Amino acid sequence: MENLKNEIKNYIPFNEQEEKDREIILELLENEKDILTRDNKKCHFTVSAWIVDSSRKKVLMCYHNIYNSWAWLGGHADGDSNLRNVVLKEIEEESGIKNIKFLTEDIFSMEILTVNGHIKKEKYVSSHLHLNLTFLLEGDIEEKLFVKLDENSGLDWIDVEDISKKSSEKWFVDNIYSKLTEKVKKYY
Repeated sequence: MENLKNEIKNYIPFNEQEEKDREIILELLENEKDILTRDNKKCHFTVSAWIVDSSRKKVLMCYHNIYNSWAWLGGHADGDSNLRNVVLKEIEEESGIKNIKFLTEDIFSMEILTVNGHIKKEKYVSSHLHLNLTFLLEGDIEEKLFVKLDENSGLDWIDVEDISKKSSEKWFVDNIYSKLTEKVKKYY
């Protein structure tokens, strides 16, 4: 857990959103219990994968059943403080792809995400916060994709120009996906 704290402390925010969210995440790391597990019903760590193709013009996204929208891949830390391992596990579980590499070992983005109350596995999950770290990876657009039907009902390589047309989550499009697309430009 100390490595994770240090990595977040040393992270250089891209914009004001990341700066403010980083400050809150560090405060929560100091004051909250079970922050790496869903046992903390208020907030816990998650990871997301911003997976681009070799041209950096397409992003692998899934149609997320709970949110009824095209979204990035990712999931809960579930007690594992090695969030790079978690993101790789989530990518394989949600898409089946294995031919993937980190474009940087560093945290690519950080954000606090609000999650509205919803039903999962026939149980109600109250509204809470995801303390999310995003990693930048490159995937092979030719690799066969497998849908994880209990979470997603589709996978597709989406042109970055079309994300706003595909995703119905306006806040994500305007504040997160657009930021990630901008940040990827330094990897062209």
